[in-house]
Amino acid sequence: MFDSGVKKSSSFDVPCIAVGNLAMGGTGKTPMVEFLVEAYKDQYPLATLSRGYGRRTKGYILADKFTGPEDIGDEPYQIYSKYAGQITVAVGEKRALAIPQILNDAPETSLIFLDDAFQHRYVKADFYIMLTTFQRPFFEDYVVPAGTLREKREGAQRAQAVVVTKCPKSLSSQQQEHYKSEIIKYTKKDCPVYFSSLEYGAPYDIAGKDRYFSGNVILLTGIASNALVKEKVKANFNLLETLEYSDHHRYQMKDIEGLKRIYQNYKTQNPVVLTTEKDAVKLKDDNYAGFLKEIPIFALPVKVHLEGNGDQELLKQVSQAISNKGYHREV
Repeated sequence: MFDSGVKKSSSFDVPCIAVGNLAMGGTGKTPMVEFLVEAYKDQYPLATLSRGYGRRTKGYILADKFTGPEDIGDEPYQIYSKYAGQITVAVGEKRALAIPQILNDAPETSLIFLDDAFQHRYVKADFYIMLTTFQRPFFEDYVVPAGTLREKREGAQRAQAVVVTKCPKSLSSQQQEHYKSEIIKYTKKDCPVYFSSLEYGAPYDIAGKDRYFSGNVILLTGIASNALVKEKVKANFNLLETLEYSDHHRYQMKDIEGLKRIYQNYKTQNPVVLTTEKDAVKLKDDNYAGFLKEIPIFALPVKVHLEGNGDQELLKQVSQAISNKGYHREV
């Protein structure tokens, strides 16, 4: 209906950059949004806007010190936890209504990143970055229920850049050419294809206590796929046991009590619990403080790395889209 003009899209004066995918979750949207935030937070007063998947609230909410993951969703809260005071973080399932509210609440905003907005056609973004994983590229996938795609492969026509995410470090030039040739069947002919991998940083104590990281790890995850993080842990640490939950899992007291029992089972090995940053923000809940104060919980930070000059080329495209908008707002 959008393609035929039956439904209308709204455009805004403020530059809007959309990050999304054709598949259902697990393509690395949050690390990509953080990559963009890092690149532009010192250049523009910027905001991130997402639907806030998994939250218990509805409507537009501007993140502040009183909001938590249940209010705005775990991924927006992760971004807010990292960049509070530097950027504006908002959620709103009706983005065409949320954007004017952001500009009202933070009138200095001159750049908005739309998280998971590739299918949100009610807003016409100025630049679309489409993600697809190396492990399950969209050109080998099918629409639900046969596969994981939200729409047909031809939806890639809207992309102005495609990033193949979660690539192995050993990715060959032949593999890159194969992926490019398959992707270009569905995109515009001039759409560039970039390849990215995930780089994991040093684990840090989520309680800020700087406790000893023994390397004997109980891995705790609630993400779409933990295959890569598990591979990282096995390669660098001694993996004792893995606790796996579904994506956006809302931790309950029974989960925390189970975690504590497992921790006690390995107590003689001086274990630590290692989790993702996405899970860590939920484990900081005050309701669990008494149970978790004696358990050293570490988060494993992750960031996007684009192969070759991919980071420079992609940011050059984004910067051009921002510049073409010519937006300036008097506050």
